[in-house]
Amino acid sequence: MVQTPAKSLTLEEFLQLPETKPASEYVKGQIIQKPMPQGKHSTVQRELTFALDRPLRDKKIARAFPELRCTYPAGSRSSVYEGRSIVPDVAVFTWERIPRDENGKVLNSFELAPDWTIEILSPDQSPTKVIRNILHCLDHGSQMGWLIDPEEEVVFVYFGDRTVRLFEIAEQRLPVPSFATDLQLTVGALFGWLAE
Repeated sequence: MVQTPAKSLTLEEFLQLPETKPASEYVKGQIIQKPMPQGKHSTVQRELTFALDRPLRDKKIARAFPELRCTYPAGSRSSVYEGRSIVPDVAVFTWERIPRDENGKVLNSFELAPDWTIEILSPDQSPTKVIRNILHCLDHGSQMGWLIDPEEEVVFVYFGDRTVRLFEIAEQRLPVPSFATDLQLTVGALFGWLAE
């Protein structure tokens, strides 16, 4: 749902607003509230976060964060109403890129693109808006993006060079970024979580 305030907000003004449930995102002056996750979305998000996080975190390669706000300030040549603050369903950051304080603890504010951004399409969600967020992440340094459609049981994989491949056969192994090559997940395993 797009919420257009009486006056356009800057990214900084948006970040001062209280968080909403479900999360709201800021895209070029507009506030867009994400749909409330439903059963299929929640199941895939939860299981996928666990499947990615444990093996990557144990080896201090990366971490998978569910519903993490990632903010991209407007560029110097951009309008004051540009910039983006999005909340991917799963954001994976390589170990050395995770923002940390002087004590080595994870910061609250992530002002960079995830290395791997994963979105799970909800029934009433605009695929175009979700794809734009994935492409924005790729433009800002993400190595890969996934768009998972639980209703159709397909996964669109967006590579760093903006090529896209469709995966819909149960036996197909899903591509992962170079830092996660030990992970092996098939289309069938991903959507099999819905039957467990």
